[in-house]
Amino acid sequence: MSAKAEAVIDIAEYMQSVGRRARSAARAIGRARTGMKNAALLAIATAIEKATETLKAENFRDLDAGRRHGLDAALLDRLELDDARIATMAAGLREIAALPDPVGSISNLNYRPSGIQVGRMRVPLGVIGIIYESRPNVTADAAGLCLKSGNAAILRGGSEAIHSNQALSHCIHAGLAEAGLPAEVVQVIETTDRAAVGELIRMREYVDVIVPRGGKGLIERISAEARVPVIKHLHGVCHTYIDDMADLDKAVRVALNAKTQRYGTCNTMETLLVAAGVAGQVLPRLAEQYAAAGVELRGCEATRAILPDITPATEEDWEAEYLAPILAVRIVTDLDAAMDHIARYGSQHTDAIITESITRAQRFLHEVDSSSVMVNASSRFADGFEYGLGAEIGISTDKLHARGPVGLEGLTTQKFIVLGDGHIRT
Repeated sequence: MSAKAEAVIDIAEYMQSVGRRARSAARAIGRARTGMKNAALLAIATAIEKATETLKAENFRDLDAGRRHGLDAALLDRLELDDARIATMAAGLREIAALPDPVGSISNLNYRPSGIQVGRMRVPLGVIGIIYESRPNVTADAAGLCLKSGNAAILRGGSEAIHSNQALSHCIHAGLAEAGLPAEVVQVIETTDRAAVGELIRMREYVDVIVPRGGKGLIERISAEARVPVIKHLHGVCHTYIDDMADLDKAVRVALNAKTQRYGTCNTMETLLVAAGVAGQVLPRLAEQYAAAGVELRGCEATRAILPDITPATEEDWEAEYLAPILAVRIVTDLDAAMDHIARYGSQHTDAIITESITRAQRFLHEVDSSSVMVNASSRFADGFEYGLGAEIGISTDKLHARGPVGLEGLTTQKFIVLGDGHIRT
């Protein structure tokens, strides 16, 4: 869309048109057979590979504009499309094509005393609106997941990636056409006007669910203003608790990985809780390895009695999602104190315990109210691929309708089906 055209567009009218087309397309993709959906995914992957040079050229326009507008290095890195990232997008679409199709699967089909059979069938949600920032690869991932799960998608990427996303949109539409599916199955919003987001999250007659992906500010705004149901997580304040019945070698290995394997992800550990009974043994070992990795430690008073050179922790540190090489460390008296801390400061994302006590592990699993709860494992495993779900649209800390990594099944719902043979209720 040209700047002149965008200047005169009626955003409300435009978004209503997008919504109407998506609702119509949802019926077409909802009844599409698995083979047709897979053919579209494979065709889109091939189209993306063939358009590599065009995608890089359009991405360069976004990167150039980003530099002129002062985007920081981290955002520019997320925005960039190179040969490897383009190849990864295509590979991701082929992986989605290889996943089992959840649509139409029937479960819990049982006979009732009346003679009818009652079960549940998995069906698409309908129309999914996805709002995201920076990363153009989300355009391909979101389109692929929605397509395979039988949903129509309305994708609204960040203004900083407008040229990259529109170039990807052309590839998506080429693949859909090759498979005989309407282009409206996946619509990438063409305007950078923020009013489009406001319209999208209020279109209850056309949109069944909104999935925001981005920073806490974006997600808070969407959650507060949306009239359409939202699948989201605000932030990932993930904890690892080292129990006084932990294998300390195991604890050091897991706690190091949970923080340093990758810093900028929502499942990275941000607070380390350590039982007082083992703090003197395990913290010096961990501090040495964190220092070697360049991680800044911020500790409570008890932690600083063992590690006097670290920064004092403040109340804000217990609530922080750093997404950086910074770690808050607190010594707690026991398991109950650790779970109390998680209940107060956690974000219900991912929390782990390191212990050799089966009883304590079971208590932690039952009592910690997070979307993923782990025993003797790194929080970095909280991921759709690692869980065997394949690609994911995001991680939900909500309790309805999906919780944890949201893959293909999370983009569907269930309806009851009843099978009879002339049965009547008496």
